[in-house]
Amino acid sequence: MKFKTIAAATLAVATMLGMGACGSSAGAKDDKTITFWHNATAGDGKQYWEDMAKAFEKKTGVKVQIQAIQNEDFEGKLTTAMQDPASGPDVYMTLGGAKTKDMIDAGQAMDLTDKISDTVKKQMSSALESMSYDGKVYGVPVTVQPGGIWYSKDLFKQAGIDAVPTTFSELKTDVQKLRSAGIEPIALGGKDAWPVGHWYYWLSMRECSPKAYAKGVNDKDFSDSCWTKAGDDLKDLLDANAFNEGFLTTTAQQGASSSAGLLANHKAAMELMGTWEPGVLKDLTPDKKPMADLGFFAFPTVDGGKGEEGALMGAVTGFSVNPEAPDAAVDFVNFMAEKSNQEKYATAFSTIPASAEAYDAVTDENLKAILEAMKKSDGMQLWMDTALGGNIGNALNSGVVNLLSGQGTSADIVKAMKDAAAKG
Repeated sequence: MKFKTIAAATLAVATMLGMGACGSSAGAKDDKTITFWHNATAGDGKQYWEDMAKAFEKKTGVKVQIQAIQNEDFEGKLTTAMQDPASGPDVYMTLGGAKTKDMIDAGQAMDLTDKISDTVKKQMSSALESMSYDGKVYGVPVTVQPGGIWYSKDLFKQAGIDAVPTTFSELKTDVQKLRSAGIEPIALGGKDAWPVGHWYYWLSMRECSPKAYAKGVNDKDFSDSCWTKAGDDLKDLLDANAFNEGFLTTTAQQGASSSAGLLANHKAAMELMGTWEPGVLKDLTPDKKPMADLGFFAFPTVDGGKGEEGALMGAVTGFSVNPEAPDAAVDFVNFMAEKSNQEKYATAFSTIPASAEAYDAVTDENLKAILEAMKKSDGMQLWMDTALGGNIGNALNSGVVNLLSGQGTSADIVKAMKDAAAKG
């Protein structure tokens, strides 16, 4: 598959990989020590980075000073530290979308175009596009995280659904079959806003032509009627009673009554979510084991829509280098890309590696299903709110919540994005 550059910089966003802890560090003062910031602060992920740093030190003699920072704190700490690159980390997890664009424009990310290894160029060629800006590479990817619809195979069978929907019309038909069988069709964590926004993101990508979508995300031009049509499609789902009862007060992932909990406990048939979903569900099932009948399918095409058929949306997590970092920092991000490290990364984080050479390390059946969707895909866009930046993204998410709560219209969503864009 091919990844698209969709904002002026569509770089990695690290979603749902971090857990807890924080720290700070000044840049390295010599070429035998580098500082490294990431957001995996517990469990196998944290151990992976510690082990990899030790392996790099053994191979090169360069010591890696690690700071594992809580995901929610990462952006603020990095922004502050990189105001003066001399005091910032040498290697850091990229923020993605408009945030990374700002860092590139501010001279806070090294141009790696002529510095990345042949392994990165060959084995990560697709994912590398999402780490590029104006044809130059500003980071090395480590994982690909497209989203889609996760569902209960047992509940689909109970409702007489023999095959997953491939079109939006088929999805609406399946919603009615599930309702007729007494099953909540779609779990939606409306209280948290962003899961609601996801429905609009996907429908926009299906309704809008690649040109119109790019104009919206890159140029903040939402004049095409496809942006309103996407809201109308979502309103159709609302009118079809597609979402769980009380979805506006349902959280996304906190406990058995969350939207993820409803799917994990067979109280709802499906949920639109990112690659992290199986891990979240595992902690919410009655036996705390992986959901046995969990399945995955790509977001359906929209009848009459002009979007690229099969295009995916999600994130590519990666790492950038401080422009003032020593050469060892570049060696370190290239070391991340080696096949053995990518295989270990995929296992530690239960995810899909960025390196095509390491795909065999993916053993989870659901992740394999995503790999198949990737192979059939026309491309992958960055999460829309991330690509648009915080101001427009938040306005978008709020507008979608207003639509589903009866407090707004499809036109109001578009107006909210235009107004936020006008404010800069």
